[in-house]
Amino acid sequence: MKRHLNTLYITSDDAYVHKERETFVVEVENKKVFQAPVHSIENIVCFGFKALSPAIMSFCAENNVGISYLSANGRFLARVSGAQKGNVLLRKAQYVMSDSELQSLAIARPIIAAKVANYRNLLLRHQRNHPEEYSDSIEGVAATMGERLPDIQKAETLDQLRGIEGECAAMYFGVLSSLIGNKDFEFTARSKRPPLDPANAILSFLYAILANDVRSAIETTGLDPQVGFLHGLRSGRPSLALDIMEEFRAYLGDRVMLNLINLKQVTKKDFDVRESGEVRMSDEARKTVLEAYQKRKQEETTHPFLGEKMTVGLLPHIQAQLLARYVRGDIAEYPPFYIK
Repeated sequence: MKRHLNTLYITSDDAYVHKERETFVVEVENKKVFQAPVHSIENIVCFGFKALSPAIMSFCAENNVGISYLSANGRFLARVSGAQKGNVLLRKAQYVMSDSELQSLAIARPIIAAKVANYRNLLLRHQRNHPEEYSDSIEGVAATMGERLPDIQKAETLDQLRGIEGECAAMYFGVLSSLIGNKDFEFTARSKRPPLDPANAILSFLYAILANDVRSAIETTGLDPQVGFLHGLRSGRPSLALDIMEEFRAYLGDRVMLNLINLKQVTKKDFDVRESGEVRMSDEARKTVLEAYQKRKQEETTHPFLGEKMTVGLLPHIQAQLLARYVRGDIAEYPPFYIK
């Protein structure tokens, strides 16, 4: 059984993490604020370069506990891990597939189809749940996305597939502001580096956390997170993690962001605008977002391919396992995650 609440997030600038017997301990200003058994933690995520004792880093490397460093905004910076012990035959098959555009397309097409379908589902779900806010523009975008789904399956090159994905993403983000009921927040377009409004700041933060979760799930299967099928090779980029997380952007990113804003769990006072135009979240807002993300992972859902109930936090692990099975040749095609 996979533990879901297995990630320790370190957000305080004054935090120090060390090992005490068979537990991980977090201290702030020399006061113990957190303690957990070592077997209950599989990942430590630090926002900024927090202090970790040499003993804890050695222990994590030897026991396959990942240590990730993210910027204050959640941008991935680095990951510390021990010796790779993945299945060499599985990785060899993965590398062969990634070198073939035809085989890469066989994996990338269903991933992008799921991403677009999940975006579309989120828009239609809003229309159903808020009929008083019915929008012709949302209805039109959802209809167009539905028409583009068959084109995704017919894409003959990765560039053609990326073009369709980019078109659908632009349409989706063009109407996303209609889903924000809290008028204190605005969303005009997707802005990443840097985020230029609070909604984008939350999205970027959530996507960074999600990418780290997906990467960890991939590494447990023995696949190489650096070698993807849709995202090309780039030094330091976890391309395969970025591939699989496309299926979860709407489900684990956008929905969490919309709930936080519409339920007023965050306010404009939680954000700071820099001279460059970059918008940053306060430490308190980051904690609120993390709590909402972890709560979302504890919810139950039914996997569309397996037909089994499971917690949302298990989904990236299941998708990584299904991909590994496809790469090995155990199943005929890769089944992506669709929102029902």
